[in-house]
Amino acid sequence: MNFFEYQEQARRQSRWLILLFILAVIIIVVVIDIALLLAFGALDPQQQQTLFSLQTLESNAPALLGGAMVTAGVILVASLFKTMALSSGGGKVASDLGGTLVEADARDPLRRRLYNVVEEIALASGIPVPEVYVLDQESGINAFAAGFSPADAAVAVTRGALEKLSRSELQGVIAHEFSHIFNGDMRLNIRLMGALFGILVLSLIGRRMLHGSYFIGRSKNNNGGAIVLVAVAVTLVGYIGLFFGRWIKSAVSRQREYLADASAVQFTRDPDGIAGALKKIAVYSDASYLNVEAEEVSHMLFGDGERTKMFSTHPPLNERIARIDPTFTADDLGSLARQIQREQESQASQAAKEKQKTEKQGGGMFDAGNIVDQIGNPDFSRILMATALAASIPEQISRAAHSGEWATEVLFYCLMDKGTELREQQLLAIAKRMGSESESRVRGLLDATPEMAREQRLPLIGIAFPELKRRPPDYVRDVLATINDLNEADGHIDVFEYMLAKIIAQHVWESMNPRKVRMAGKKSLQQVLEKALDVVAVLAQHGNENATNAEIAFNAGRKALGIDSSIGMPRLLDWGETLDSALAILDQLKPRYKEELVKALIAAVMADNRVVVEEMELLRVICTLIHVPLPIISGGET
Repeated sequence: MNFFEYQEQARRQSRWLILLFILAVIIIVVVIDIALLLAFGALDPQQQQTLFSLQTLESNAPALLGGAMVTAGVILVASLFKTMALSSGGGKVASDLGGTLVEADARDPLRRRLYNVVEEIALASGIPVPEVYVLDQESGINAFAAGFSPADAAVAVTRGALEKLSRSELQGVIAHEFSHIFNGDMRLNIRLMGALFGILVLSLIGRRMLHGSYFIGRSKNNNGGAIVLVAVAVTLVGYIGLFFGRWIKSAVSRQREYLADASAVQFTRDPDGIAGALKKIAVYSDASYLNVEAEEVSHMLFGDGERTKMFSTHPPLNERIARIDPTFTADDLGSLARQIQREQESQASQAAKEKQKTEKQGGGMFDAGNIVDQIGNPDFSRILMATALAASIPEQISRAAHSGEWATEVLFYCLMDKGTELREQQLLAIAKRMGSESESRVRGLLDATPEMAREQRLPLIGIAFPELKRRPPDYVRDVLATINDLNEADGHIDVFEYMLAKIIAQHVWESMNPRKVRMAGKKSLQQVLEKALDVVAVLAQHGNENATNAEIAFNAGRKALGIDSSIGMPRLLDWGETLDSALAILDQLKPRYKEELVKALIAAVMADNRVVVEEMELLRVICTLIHVPLPIISGGET
């Protein structure tokens, strides 16, 4: 199952979630009405023989209808309230659980290691670096990813995971969480969290009513017995809601945990990493349990957040380990408990060997036969490539990109022209929009490194973005306006300038409006065929120096779409306007049609068996704007 099939599955599960939620609400409303009928019988003993007769139901219909409406209203309002509270994105979930934000320039070695691992996987996957949090009060080994889309995602790990896991084990856990980001689980989990809150809140109301009714029942109030009965009924209904909540979470979560484990193994190419993390959960006394109330978030955690005997959201640890390590048996845990403390990390030597192998393979990293399978599920070679690319960035620029004060200026720096005269015009534009201090910082970056390799600019967007999205909206608008000014300084927009403006604008908008983001739509490829061919034509024209080669590339993409050869290559006057018009529509494709489109784009790129940087940049922006996380691609084929 690839990225696009996962997306389809997540859409189907979202529909099932709605149906299960409605079913749970109906059952709860029925139980409440039965409790009301029993209460009416307690108030009027003469009605007990005919409590459920048609006459009794008709006479009490207004009260029963009112009870049903109030119950359903409480559930729906509570769910809506929780969903709205979560609309600010994954960082809200992490901070509510006591998470502390890890800054990009963190000096603590463990936090620095965590941020590096998250950054490497994000760059390898082709998505912006998510916010990173540490749950400092939690000694258990656990983690989660939360958010509506990659642009507003947050990854959080417990202090126990930070301190007890080796780098390779931490990498396995983070790769597991990134699988949830790619495959729609993260968005599904947020929706599940909001929907179930309305059901679970009834248990809280029931407990409060039961506590209050104890004193009423002991008083001389003639209706005390009925009130106590209603309080018991509401408490019972609350636990019925809790039962349904756990059942729904278990039904949605278990299989996806197995899939995320498998994806993490493929991503890191190191089954010992994630298996080692699971084994440490099994042998440590605090396991993966959280100290905070974990009922609401249990379905999105790496391991069980609390001890649950029925309807656990996660498969048994031994089964998860056995699927990754077929030689494992439960009897091994005793010796593993001692061995785990003495394990020596072999990450550096293994990475060096893999890097040498990758360099020998050269252009094979962009194999048209497997690139689609690596969308949302990249392998370890992508991490190595991302690590090497990040390490090649000049130290001064890398430090600035990770800095909260300088990250914005790094984006401006990437757009600086080579010509002195035009560069001065751009610096003047920065001073007018952002102030002289910002201009001075850009000059400092230019003095330190007058020019960067073109392929190094792309990862800087992902590195600098987390700092930008935490700025106030007015500041972000000024940044976007400044980027447009810099792009228009020479009267010509190149591919990188177009890409930077579009990707930053989309990521910022999505981080501010996470609940409005739609990862896919309902259109078929046949409905938007003209727009799809326009995008293939734009890509073909930018990857080839002459019209003949561009025609060959277009025909390769057209053939991959299954289009009749009688359709010629469109003649486009303005490629930027063409993409603006086409991509907004193509983003509404169903996932399986997005897969066909991406395959066609790859076919157009690979028609001449080489990949130039401009093609990489254009393919990246196209995929980003249609919500397909394209993995990092080798820049060696130029």
